[in-house]
Amino acid sequence: MAYTVAVRALCEFTAKGGDLDLRFTPAPTAQEGIAGHALVASRRGEGYQSEVALSGEFGPLRVRGRADGYDPARNRLEEVKTYRGDLQRVPENHRHLHWAQVKVYGWLLCQQLGLDEIELALVYLDIGSQQETLLCERHAAADLRQFFEEQCRHFIAWAEQELAHGTARNARLEALAFPHGAFRHGQRQLAEAVYKAASTGCCLMAQAPTGIGKTLGTLFPLLKAAPRQGLDKIFFLAAKTPGRQLALDALRQLAAEPLRVLELVARDKACEHPENACHGDSCPLAKGFYDRLPAARKAAAEHGWLDRQALRDVALAHQLCPYYLAQEMARWSDLVVGDYNYYFDSSALLHGLTSANQWRVAVLVDEAHNLVERARRMYSAELDQLGLKSLRKSAPSALKKPLERVGRHWSELNRDQAEDYRAYDAPPQKLLHALQGAVTAITDYLADNPTALDAALQDFYFEAMQFGRMAELFDSHSLFDISKRPGRGSGSLSRLCLRNLVPAPFLGPRFAASRSTVLFSATLTPRHYYSDLLGLAPNTPWLEVDSPFSAEQLHVRVCAEVSTRYQHRAASLAPISRLMARQFEERPGNYLAFFSSYDYLQQAAGLFAREHPHVPVWLQGRQMDEAERQAFIERFAADGQGIGFAVLGGAFGEGIDLPGDRLIGAFIATLGLPQLNPVNEQLRQRMARLFGAGYDYAYLYPGLQKVVQAAGRVIRTPSDRGVVHLIDDRFAQPQVQRLLPSWWAVEK
Repeated sequence: MAYTVAVRALCEFTAKGGDLDLRFTPAPTAQEGIAGHALVASRRGEGYQSEVALSGEFGPLRVRGRADGYDPARNRLEEVKTYRGDLQRVPENHRHLHWAQVKVYGWLLCQQLGLDEIELALVYLDIGSQQETLLCERHAAADLRQFFEEQCRHFIAWAEQELAHGTARNARLEALAFPHGAFRHGQRQLAEAVYKAASTGCCLMAQAPTGIGKTLGTLFPLLKAAPRQGLDKIFFLAAKTPGRQLALDALRQLAAEPLRVLELVARDKACEHPENACHGDSCPLAKGFYDRLPAARKAAAEHGWLDRQALRDVALAHQLCPYYLAQEMARWSDLVVGDYNYYFDSSALLHGLTSANQWRVAVLVDEAHNLVERARRMYSAELDQLGLKSLRKSAPSALKKPLERVGRHWSELNRDQAEDYRAYDAPPQKLLHALQGAVTAITDYLADNPTALDAALQDFYFEAMQFGRMAELFDSHSLFDISKRPGRGSGSLSRLCLRNLVPAPFLGPRFAASRSTVLFSATLTPRHYYSDLLGLAPNTPWLEVDSPFSAEQLHVRVCAEVSTRYQHRAASLAPISRLMARQFEERPGNYLAFFSSYDYLQQAAGLFAREHPHVPVWLQGRQMDEAERQAFIERFAADGQGIGFAVLGGAFGEGIDLPGDRLIGAFIATLGLPQLNPVNEQLRQRMARLFGAGYDYAYLYPGLQKVVQAAGRVIRTPSDRGVVHLIDDRFAQPQVQRLLPSWWAVEK
């Protein structure tokens, strides 16, 4: 069996050494790099060949890649690298890697064309000046062959280990048994649909009730399908930490060793020395990183189970940064558990590795109803004039004029806008040009002064670059608006925002890049809403999994005598308090009460506590840390009594598990509709233009999704019994009730 490896991956494995050095250096963007390669090719003579596909074999290795260019007239093979500023600042270990790559390409080309020797050239192109620096060496084919085989021998033990691991892993997965005696009701239906989606190479939307074991019901069939479908990787993506933990718990139950499992966590949570800069002169875990990496990589691969703590233990045992060891192990793990952004963001690690290595992957998206809002944020950008104003005062003299030009055009926009908020058909070109000029000036300044970076300049620099990237992609899927800060007159400041409203154009290609993506949640209704906004193919199957629960388990009662609309909230407090007291008297126990805002929550809790002081109450705070959130949840003790007041759509509206009598009921005193404000009204208008259902897409569907998620906290197992009170007259409307779970029997 052959093991295929890309030239770049081979050389990074065998020829990379020295420190991890992430000192800020203004590198070219991907688009600038592509343009730079094209510029070099355009300067070459007739007959010059670009993107030359090459491959060769050594033992069980098949090495492949594309050389940047070959000039037959000069018999010169070129590898093009783009940079900014001073070429001397390109680290030595990077140059060593570049030479290794071009030498491997050199042998592959000599072998393919039967050449005895060849000239190799590293072409360094300064993106700013567009000047080339050529470093040339002439090599005999025999010497290049020796170099190639030396790299392969250095890698071959790892490749043979990987082949053996893959064989053992696949044998284990084919024999994998479900860890429980039987599937839960609906769980088998879900598992069969996931297996079929992986087998036929399509995506799947699965709406499955809370409590059936969706995590295990999706992981098990996908692992079973992996060997037959030749999957290289499985990615389990969650919106929040509890989702990641559920996946890890399910994988422990499956006991699928030697499957390699990796948990990816955010950099700020993995960093051991947040006070240090990320380079060898500052952080001891960056010093000699690539020299110690081979031993750590080997130990991590042998360990197999790499959750956050296990990976940290391996990293620190080898004196390496845990965060960057995790990024390396993403290449060598079979199943990666992480946040949505690792695959769906514009610079996503897992998607980038998938594309570069041509992996065959399957993706599981947990609680997929969250992906709409998360993806909107990923593809949006914002600039605050207050930050620019502060930066202009402290900026070095070389940047004064470019920043003043941005400020001048920005102030003109403020003067032309009488309203506090206005949306525009397109971002203003004059301001965009000024921003691009400022980005270029900052880039050049930082290239010449790499140690002069301060936090405010860095923040503005990255925000301006993101704003420019999103402006280049601006279309009907996004909105540009200006919101003025409080304060009137010509001196008023504002915020500029490029808001993505429909992430479909960005997410669609990510779905297409996978063998199969399964999006699952308890709330994926209505189907067309999620399909339209996420960019799924029109023929994507949609499954509603049978509920294991019966209507007798959950009494759903509509209180249609109360309106929770903003103008009626004061009048709603007394009847809501009476309803809650009546229910508590009828069946004492633990309840959750959800409201649309903290203010509404505090008013309702205050009145209830005064009128019914014998009933314990506890409230969600505005900015609770992890310990405070845990303390709130722990108040829901078995055999306990009381009412927890929470905000709908907040930390306690989904993702918490309170089975049995830890929670026996919920009061939902809101329809969950997003706030009525100018931004949401723009969203409504755009949704009306694009999909013909503005109010539904902007308000009703997102609101009801939160309601159903919150109500789903009550019934968690087939033996649970509980009650949900839907408090608002609009819950009695047929179009609202059609969006509620089909197994509910709503009592009027």
